[in-house]
Amino acid sequence: MAASGFSDQTLSRTAMRAELLDAETELRLAYAWRDQRDEEALHRLITAYMRLAISMASKFKRYGAPMNDLIQEASVGLMKAADKFDPDRGVRFSTYAVWWIKASIQDYVMRNWSMVRTGSTSSQKSLFFNMRRVQARLEREAAAEGRNLETHELHEMIAIEVGVPLHDVQMMDGRLSGSDFSLNATQSVDDEGREWIDALEDDAPQASEKVENSHDTETLRQWLVTALTALNDREQFIVRERKLRDDPRTLESLGTELGLSKERVRQLEAAAFGKMRKSLEAQSTEVQSFFA
Repeated sequence: MAASGFSDQTLSRTAMRAELLDAETELRLAYAWRDQRDEEALHRLITAYMRLAISMASKFKRYGAPMNDLIQEASVGLMKAADKFDPDRGVRFSTYAVWWIKASIQDYVMRNWSMVRTGSTSSQKSLFFNMRRVQARLEREAAAEGRNLETHELHEMIAIEVGVPLHDVQMMDGRLSGSDFSLNATQSVDDEGREWIDALEDDAPQASEKVENSHDTETLRQWLVTALTALNDREQFIVRERKLRDDPRTLESLGTELGLSKERVRQLEAAAFGKMRKSLEAQSTEVQSFFA
């Protein structure tokens, strides 16, 4: 059952009308899909547990994602669970599917929470989805004792509670507390105020760099031309065909054209490269001695 193109209310009503599977029927359908790839059995299994997927998706609405998208991700997790489920393990499919559904929804939420990646390790995921709940509980307990927790103290307690490094808590708190802003927003209330994007450093090559790069490229080209002229006609032909074509030729095809073995062409190519290397090194040395 795909969620695309339907409202969450429609999907919920459809899911609620689906059949309820007893353990025996569920097992039979799981075997039919695993052993025979029976798509009708898979469809029944998925449809029967869409209510579970929708129920789990609704718990993540507070993260601001569209409910229809959450249901779509939940259904993806449900289908992954059906594909990987092993009925021989003696576990109910619903129990197994919960993990896959939750993982799929959590991945979606974290991908779409911010343009800045929030994190992907298991500890970061645990922190992302539990930090605010743990923080609220710790603050309630402190308030009941008449204490007011400082930020650094609260961060340390959360780190211990969730089992993550302190710097992860500090980083996550900053990201969850802020939001993404457009680089096209103005820096002041003035209509004439410049946009934040104007303050970014331009990492494109400057004019001086372009001139230097152009000069270096031309120098290298001249060096290569000089090195090539030091080769005989056959060596030049091999180098051009092997290294200067968009679609380099093979040693075998050159050997056929020149009436040589593939190994002999390889030897001539290596000798030509050796001559070119000596020529390039000599030219480089001359330039260095000139500026010394």
